[in-house]
Amino acid sequence: MGFRVGQGLIERFTKDTARFKDELDIMKFICKDFWTTVFKKQIDNLRTNHQGIYVLQDNKFRLLTQMSAGKQYLEHASKYLAFTCGLIRGGLSNLGIKSIVTAEVSSMPACKFQVMIQKS
Repeated sequence: MGFRVGQGLIERFTKDTARFKDELDIMKFICKDFWTTVFKKQIDNLRTNHQGIYVLQDNKFRLLTQMSAGKQYLEHASKYLAFTCGLIRGGLSNLGIKSIVTAEVSSMPACKFQVMIQKS
């Protein structure tokens, strides 16, 4: 479901923007504009190894802030990130980038999304 929503949102958000130069440009758009529109804040940190792997870190992820009070929810947090992984993957797909997106939570409400670009 997140994949389809991501595709639709990217279509709407990019209709008036110029073409992206490269993969990094697209990832910056996801971290700034896309994330701001969906979650009301930018991604806190974007890292890359320049070989197709990007790590997006959000230190106060909106969907986890309500649950972050108790430690008992840490093991269930990843279930709430599946939709967001789909959002990112769907958005990238609509911009011509095939990817695998995974999420990791080590301490709430911070989380990291790892985006692996699949070269075809």
